[in-house]
Parts: sequence; C-alpha cells; structure tokens
Amino acid sequence: MGNTRVGIGIGLMAGILALQVPVAAAAGDSGLDIRSRQTADGSTVTVSTTACGPDVTYGKGESETAGAFHLFGGETKGVLTGEFTVPEGTSTDTVIVKCPPRIMITDSYQLPAHRPDGAVEAGFGDTGQGASQLALGAALVGAAAAGVLVRRRHRATPKGD
Repeated sequence: MGNTRVGIGIGLMAGILALQVPVAAAAGDSGLDIRSRQTADGSTVTVSTTACGPDVTYGKGESETAGAFHLFGGETKGVLTGEFTVPEGTSTDTVIVKCPPRIMITDSYQLPAHRPDGAVEAGFGDTGQGASQLALGAALVGAAAAGVLVRRRHRATPKGD
C-alpha cells in the first residue's frame, strides 16, 4: 500500500512538471539547428547538424547575409558546428550547409527584432495559450491534496468500535 501511494505521488508530480516544460519549436525538419545570441556588433549565429553522417568531420556553410563559414566536428561524434556573425539590422537569413558526399541542407531563420533593454519584467506573462495547462495543473494539485486529506482522515478514524 505504501508503494502505491509513493507511485501515485511521483506520477502526479511528474505530470505537473511535464506541463511546465515548453514545447520546443524547431526551425524546421531540415536537420539544421540554428541558434543566435546577441553581441555588441551583430548577432553571432551557431549552426549545428547531424545530417552529414557520423563519419563526416568537415562541412562548408554559407549565409546569405554573412557569407561563407566552416563547420567542424566537435566533442560529439557526427555533430558538425560552425559560427558566423551577421551584420547589424539583419532580421532574416538563409543558411546553406554542404558536406560530403553531395549533401546539401538549406534552412531559413529569423533573428530577434530588438535587443532586450532594461530589467526583466517579472510576472505570469501571457497565459493565452497556457490557460488549459494551468487549469490541468491546478486540477492535478487539487486532486493530490484531496487524496492526502482523505488518507489522513482515514488513518485518524479509530477502527473496530
């Protein structure tokens, strides 16, 4: 009986935590992972891919706005990574990656429209899309609390009167 309660509690907590994880939105199914980070003189963009195969250690890339760059194998086998810096004011870009034997991958991405300025505003933010997740999470927490209350009352009542 004790294992059942622990299992139910773990399952409820895992469900609650799973609701808090945002869904990852990939740039597309192209096989390119494109990430940008802001710097003072432009955005540094990192491009990674596993689409070239596990034995390929080098690839060539080209950005429409920044020009040519190289991708090299890193610590993880089969992952090629390269970086380049796009000019100020760039909002969208297309990246082409070529690697042997005759593999070409193309993907477009969009850079953030503006740089953050000032402090981060703390709060709940927009709950337009997360309202159903919030309601479900609240229902799970309420159900867990009700279960604990019922269990404690059940133990508190004397048996065999």
